[in-house]
Amino acid sequence: MIKPRTLPGFMELLPNEQILFNKMKETIKNSYEKYGFLPLNTPIIESAEILLAKAGGETEKQIYKFKKGENDLALRFDLTVPLAKYVTQYYDKLSFPFRRYQIGKVFRGEKPQKGRYRELYQCDIDIIGDGKLSIINDAEMPAVIYNTFKELGFDDFQICINNRKILNGFFASLELKEKAPDILRIIDKIEKIGSGRVYAELSEFVEKEKVEKIMDFITIEGTNEEKLQALENLKIENEIFELGLSELKQVVKFIRIFGVPNENIKVDLTIARGLDYYTGTVYETFLNEYKNLGSVCSGGRYDNLATYYTNRTMPGVGISIGLTRLFYLLTANEIVTAKEEAISDVLVISMTEDYDVCAKIVTAFRENGVKAGFNIEEQKLGKKFKYADKLNVKYVAIIGEDEVKNNLVTLKNMVTGNQQTMKLEEAIEEVKNNRN
Repeated sequence: MIKPRTLPGFMELLPNEQILFNKMKETIKNSYEKYGFLPLNTPIIESAEILLAKAGGETEKQIYKFKKGENDLALRFDLTVPLAKYVTQYYDKLSFPFRRYQIGKVFRGEKPQKGRYRELYQCDIDIIGDGKLSIINDAEMPAVIYNTFKELGFDDFQICINNRKILNGFFASLELKEKAPDILRIIDKIEKIGSGRVYAELSEFVEKEKVEKIMDFITIEGTNEEKLQALENLKIENEIFELGLSELKQVVKFIRIFGVPNENIKVDLTIARGLDYYTGTVYETFLNEYKNLGSVCSGGRYDNLATYYTNRTMPGVGISIGLTRLFYLLTANEIVTAKEEAISDVLVISMTEDYDVCAKIVTAFRENGVKAGFNIEEQKLGKKFKYADKLNVKYVAIIGEDEVKNNLVTLKNMVTGNQQTMKLEEAIEEVKNNRN
């Protein structure tokens, strides 16, 4: 006998956990659609040539590749590269700006750790422009994040926002332009390693005087308005810096217009998003009571989505929620609990061998919009009630010989224990009007 086991890095859930996971996924989907994003579902398997076009370093090492016949294939590593392929391939059939969401599995051959998986759900939205894309789109992303996490049941969270142009322009003013990518990657780790370690790591390749200026810069304090004013007061004469500051001011202004409260938005100059991919606005989202969980939603602006597939300039802005990781963190820390929830509104129990009647009653419930299951196994009534309890079903419809003879149904409320014999039509209305 082969011992059943699940590979490390792959999540399998019990039914009650899967119900909660599906509800979270549906909530995110509904939030994305509320903001007018169109659904997209790209293949899990693509040509390795397509997926590896922009890969390199650790990313390429983590991509699952295999051969099937003469074809070199790979599992998608993220949802962004398939999006780039998609907008290039179907450019003539799409309307720009193209607003899409995709919720699907991606695969990463990295070492499994708590909260890090090899198979995981990503929930992405992106707005792709054709040649240009208004900065106002950058302001809509925090509005989507705010709505999504409110719908997921959270109130106390902050969407931290910055602009990479501000950082790059500042580093250029310090004559550190060539070192900017490395500096950004270190700054991006400040939440994990602390300001002391950031200072130490920067000091390894940047002069002490400039390190102190960098640390003073990224730790500017105050309200959002005070931070923006402080940046203005620095009088840094750098075109990139000035453009980044102008963009950040516009984004903050329109975030408010889009209805996001001040307490949920924070201008944070330590937010850098270590990936070179991002070129402007960047976001990280934190649950204030659970900062140790790290960012639960991140993203930003990029200059050109599809540079590897087309000569067209296609700027974009997007965000991503790692749902598998988020679900693990929330349940492992008991922030949310997977309750014993029912899928069915009613369970039809047959106590006779006349299964035709049971099948007709189940069908009648379903045709009237009631989720219905049934149990026709040769078991005692008490065992069937225990089965209903385990499924957490609120109602049980009992079909015995008397019910069959008189065209009736005995409906039992499993919560209150009350039961009543009635016509099928009445039972359907009772369940419909009193569902969980």
